Amino acid sequence: MTSNKFKAGDLFPVIELPIVNGEKVALGKPHSGADWQMVVVYRGKHCPMCTRYLNEIEKNKAKFLELGISIIAVSADSQEQVNAHMAELTASYPIAYGLTIEQMQQLGLYISNPRSAQETDHVFAEPGLFIINEHGQLQVIDISNGPFVRPELDGLLAGLGFIRNPENNYPIRGTYE
Repeated sequence: MTSNKFKAGDLFPVIELPIVNGEKVALGKPHSGADWQMVVVYRGKHCPMCTRYLNEIEKNKAKFLELGISIIAVSADSQEQVNAHMAELTASYPIAYGLTIEQMQQLGLYISNPRSAQETDHVFAEPGLFIINEHGQLQVIDISNGPFVRPELDGLLAGLGFIRNPENNYPIRGTYE
């Protein structure tokens, strides 16, 4: 398996996917009046930790928007799976589906096979979170190889508030070569 690992400050790739309402959206393109976007990659309907995390993000959605950051979540689930998952989600932000293996690799995500047919019927991406700034660059990158490690949202919000404050003149970190 070949996988691209982003460098901090890289341009986020153009990936268009359908969302629950049938429209197509481009990941990394802010909406709802925001100029930044948070792209949250989740494992899929089969993952209760993902359901909890996506619902926790919804509780904090207004705080992200106050910082000028819109939210979109995405998985490799099918339309049927994501539609069924919506019954468990409180999310009012866009939920995209149909992420392909090639797109997972393009995003540098870890990819897993299901443990059984009862878990799910397709390979899926492990969690990832990308903050894309107004220039389309990766400001923050968090990629995990399992469902147990994800950014804690209060800390993430505090950090993003610091980054977004123009008085701090905070650069993209991790760019040393």
